[in-house]
Amino acid sequence: MTYKWDFSFLYANSDLLLHGLAITILYTIVTIALGCAVGLLLGLARLVPSALVRVPVRLFVEVFRCTPLLVQLIWFYYAFPVLIGVQMPAYMAATMALTLYGAAFYSEIFRGGVLSIERGQWDAARGLGMSEVKMMTRIILPQAFKVMIPPFMNQSVMQLKNTSLISTLAVADLVYQGTIIAADTYRPLEVYTVIAVVYFALLFPLTTAAEFLERKLAVSS
Repeated sequence: MTYKWDFSFLYANSDLLLHGLAITILYTIVTIALGCAVGLLLGLARLVPSALVRVPVRLFVEVFRCTPLLVQLIWFYYAFPVLIGVQMPAYMAATMALTLYGAAFYSEIFRGGVLSIERGQWDAARGLGMSEVKMMTRIILPQAFKVMIPPFMNQSVMQLKNTSLISTLAVADLVYQGTIIAADTYRPLEVYTVIAVVYFALLFPLTTAAEFLERKLAVSS
């Protein structure tokens, strides 16, 4: 039997899809911003000489890097409230899991960028009598950011992809809204095809921009 495609019903449900798209973009922006802030602190903490700081931070980072995001989402929503004795809404659990998962990877990007700066830059800054904070903010980080841009862009693309998992917690993102529409209309093929196209339309320009920046920075260096 030949399947007859019909996308006309999606027009009546376009408000749900647009609302879901807005939620997806919002979660992406918020968790990237929070993940970068936490990741910067974790990355710098990994560079502290004291093992009392370095080892626990590394353990924290590796826990989030080495466990699936879906498991983390479920843990924060179902297990973490049991641990703290406070019920956690789905949006908060999703935000925490996405933020900390992203922060673990951003921390390695920041750490790698800082370590890529040649030792002479560090010695020259110390020779000028700069404190560690001034040296990091005025000399090291401005140079390291150039190295960080390509992996930062790639991780941010992954962060957008990862938001699709928050639908498992009934957060009303694009995938969740699509699931509702598919259940109401019994037309999953059209619904999930459109969702895939929307994600492609969002991600392809970002991945192309990341590749362009990577090539440009490689040539300039």
